[in-house]
Amino acid sequence: MGRLYYRADSEDGDRIDDPSEDALFMMISDLNGSDNTFVVVQPDEDDPVWFASVTVAGERGYEVVRRDTSRNEHEVTMATSINDIARDLTVWMAARHFPGR
Repeated sequence: MGRLYYRADSEDGDRIDDPSEDALFMMISDLNGSDNTFVVVQPDEDDPVWFASVTVAGERGYEVVRRDTSRNEHEVTMATSINDIARDLTVWMAARHFPGR
């Protein structure tokens, strides 16, 4: 089995190791406004330097946060398309640094 690079965790306790675009789509689709309001994706390491989160923002759709302290990046956007969110996060995560990869 290969090395784990990152993981996605949702508020309701779901966890997917190295999630694909489709897995992120499913996790975001499962979000709701009461007991499963966010998904966080981050490296599987102590003190990760980057993370991305998707949070239910009521009628406005989803708030997407991308933070990478190694690149001094911090972006907060609003989105309504789960397809677009999952694709954009997958592309963004592919550009992150993973030691040994």
